[in-house]
Amino acid sequence: MMTEVFDKLRTLQDILSQKYEIEREIHDIPKALTTKTELLNRLKKSYIEKNAKRERINEKIKSLRIKLSDAETQRETYEKQMDQITTQREYEALDKEIRDATEKEQQLRKDILREEKELEEINATLEREESMIQLQEEELSAEQEKIKNESAQKEEVLKQLESEEKDVIPGLDEDILFKFERIIRSKSGVGIVPVKASVCTGCHMQLPSQFVNDVRNGEKILFCPYCSRILFYSESEIAEDAYYFQDEDTGSLADLVDSEE
Repeated sequence: MMTEVFDKLRTLQDILSQKYEIEREIHDIPKALTTKTELLNRLKKSYIEKNAKRERINEKIKSLRIKLSDAETQRETYEKQMDQITTQREYEALDKEIRDATEKEQQLRKDILREEKELEEINATLEREESMIQLQEEELSAEQEKIKNESAQKEEVLKQLESEEKDVIPGLDEDILFKFERIIRSKSGVGIVPVKASVCTGCHMQLPSQFVNDVRNGEKILFCPYCSRILFYSESEIAEDAYYFQDEDTGSLADLVDSEE
């Protein structure tokens, strides 16, 4: 009876280990998009900020050109008034106004050139970022389609494993099954292991002699006191232990023959 239970548990172990691995893969699949999504978001944020700056520069250039036009008009007005002056003092005053207006024009032209140069640079940057955003969106879309297909395939495998699991679990104790599933999750897919030479092959810890005898008797399910895995003895392990103890206690048949001679 217990042999059948152990067989079921070993079969279930294979199913659950595959099932939990597929579940982890499905859970981790969206993480593959994280880097590309973050990069795309950063590019878009940078583009929005630079585009807003471009709008501010355009407004500033527009304002500077209006001021330049006003300064040119003012200078031209002063220059026309030169024909109407009658005194030296008027001449000097008007000449100063003309020089101030001219200097203002020159400064405004410099300011416009500086802003236009910055606008040219930011336009070039925005053009590059537009291309990068488009490329990143295309890559992200392709990755999403790939992940969608992979997820669908894994979901099909998962359904098949769940179906196999349902076929195996009937007859297994619910408490044992609950513990076994937890062990499989926490122990890298290995929840039932054989005992060899009084050692748990799951954690490689030496087990107490009486406990090993209880496992060998196979009257009930026993868990390793160190790693919590379910332990069992199979015929191969029993034979191996018998050979191990024979060599240790009585020696080989050849040794006995030699001693008799």
